[in-house]
Amino acid sequence: MKFIDVHCHLDGRHFDDLDGLFKRLEEAGVEKVITCGVDLPTSIAVKEIAERYQGCYFTAGFHPTELKEYREADLEKIAELAMHEKCVAIGEIGLDYHYPDTDKPLQKEVFEKQLRLAYELKLPVEIHSRNSAEDMYDILRANKELLKYGFLLHCYSHSVDLAVELQKSGAYFSFGGTSTYSGSKKARRAIATLGLDRLLTETDSPYMPPVSKAGLFPNTPESIPEILQNFADLHGVNGEYCAEKVWQNAHTLFKKLNK
Repeated sequence: MKFIDVHCHLDGRHFDDLDGLFKRLEEAGVEKVITCGVDLPTSIAVKEIAERYQGCYFTAGFHPTELKEYREADLEKIAELAMHEKCVAIGEIGLDYHYPDTDKPLQKEVFEKQLRLAYELKLPVEIHSRNSAEDMYDILRANKELLKYGFLLHCYSHSVDLAVELQKSGAYFSFGGTSTYSGSKKARRAIATLGLDRLLTETDSPYMPPVSKAGLFPNTPESIPEILQNFADLHGVNGEYCAEKVWQNAHTLFKKLNK
């Protein structure tokens, strides 16, 4: 079986032996990973990682909680990164109202600008949304013409009803290790309800380990087979069939994976 991790963070101090990690991923059947930027420095860092490893791709963008150093001209630099042959999406972008010092107007502004940038570059987007369901949905509805090239709700955590509505608009959804826990009822209901042709596997490494690795840090894309099997179990299909569907979904959404 071939596996893919569509959202992880391999930059930074948590992974000092990337050569060893990618060797283990090959042994685990995780043939492709997408490592994501959260600001300009990390977007540059993940580009350099993707250049080093054949099965590694990247995204470039500004995460909603990483805007303290954001400047208007930075989007031009993100655009330059996004034209790289291995940059598959603008991301991760979106809204996050979890913290008390949230600058909601700035988050919305930068989110919308990055949606437009992705449209202009003919790229999909990877969306982060936490405690912001209503505003996120309103922005996506108001800018639906900018979603022509596809969009992914990464680590989806909102209601099943909203997921069904977003699915009608063409959304894809990725779920990570937390969805393997029996207590993650909302995520598990969403996985079971959504069409298998809309689901993607992620780890959000180094975070969110699956149940078999509870409490371990850092989590790695080696967890993808366990996350995939959970999808298969919730849909009542065998793992091989589910893995093939997820692989196809990823290559349909992220066109540059096919190059």
